[in-house]
Amino acid sequence: MFARESIAALLCQLNRYQLQCMKQLVFSLCLLIYPCHSILMAQPDLPADKRASPATVNLYRNLKKHLDKGVLFGHQDDLAYGVHWFGDKNRSNLNDLVGEYPAVYGWELGHLELDATYNLDSVPFTRMREYILEGYQKGGVITISWHLRNPVNGKTAWDDAKGVVKEILPGGSKHNLYLSWVDKVAVFLNSLKTPSGELVPVIFRPFHELTGNWFWWGQDRCTAEEYKQLMRMTITYLRDTKQLHHLLYAYNTSGFKSKEAFMERYPGNDLIDILSFDDYQYGDASKDNSFVKNIDLQLGLLESMAAENNKIPAWAETGYEKIPYSKWWTECLLKSIGQHRLSYVLVWRDGGLVTGKAPREFAPSDTHFLPVPAHSSEPDFLKMYFSGKFLFQKGAAALKLYDK
Repeated sequence: MFARESIAALLCQLNRYQLQCMKQLVFSLCLLIYPCHSILMAQPDLPADKRASPATVNLYRNLKKHLDKGVLFGHQDDLAYGVHWFGDKNRSNLNDLVGEYPAVYGWELGHLELDATYNLDSVPFTRMREYILEGYQKGGVITISWHLRNPVNGKTAWDDAKGVVKEILPGGSKHNLYLSWVDKVAVFLNSLKTPSGELVPVIFRPFHELTGNWFWWGQDRCTAEEYKQLMRMTITYLRDTKQLHHLLYAYNTSGFKSKEAFMERYPGNDLIDILSFDDYQYGDASKDNSFVKNIDLQLGLLESMAAENNKIPAWAETGYEKIPYSKWWTECLLKSIGQHRLSYVLVWRDGGLVTGKAPREFAPSDTHFLPVPAHSSEPDFLKMYFSGKFLFQKGAAALKLYDK
């Protein structure tokens, strides 16, 4: 009996000892794992360009950080011209409408490659530089597209010729010509400086609407691999050869219906910061709600892909020309965005048609994507403005997007 009790007591002590050893082992493993986990968690969230300027890094982080604060509202060429006006000092289409400037300013570099004084929308590049600086100083975000000419035949960006991309890749007949065009873009981008010499961060959106067929770089005009090479060549040339470190790069499709369709030509996470698409309203918006359904689908997919790839989601271009549906702003734009998390949406330009003659001249036009004074959709735009869903200049400035 005594021996049995002694053995039982000994076994009990051994079990307690083993349990204590196990606890110590688990504790030691936790001490080993926790620092590694902390190091991983502490890795800085940087843009694709690991040498990006401090202001560019801050913009990248803040655009992601403030997704729940509201959608930044943008307008193309807002400070440059509008319906029946051009170049008026201190004027803005949006400010005329609501007494506030945009949060995002869109600009276009087309014809810079031709050494033209004006871009393809008649904006002098010298003035554009001033407008960009003005928008930045207001706390706004600058985004730039480039409708460059076809380098093979000299026709417009809307030329539908096939095989152009192949000719500007390394080994192609127009490779050196294309790089000389990118050199001109680099010079302009490198000139976007404050009086103190600070470079203005820019979202650069080259070869946009890539899934459409209206540009010579569209999906039926080059292979997926050729498009990826084009983007990689262009971005690495600007970043590594020209040493531009104040750019965030946007990958931009037209409308899409699946993740696979969107990502088919994606050049890689090491190059891209922003996932975006362009989609406009067409037809009778008062009777057809397919636009709202399609945008809702696309924004859901975009959110998911942005989260999976640690990128910023954006709706880079939209609008409804002349806004014939008076409630389009709340019943279509606002409703389609719903509760989706989106960094910004940009509405296309007002006026801005040109004569096509040299020197390029501005021709007043009644084309517009924002309501003009007394337009039937103006009350609805104001209703959207006061909804709290969107952030304009004051909201963007309050976020201090370029600060830590």
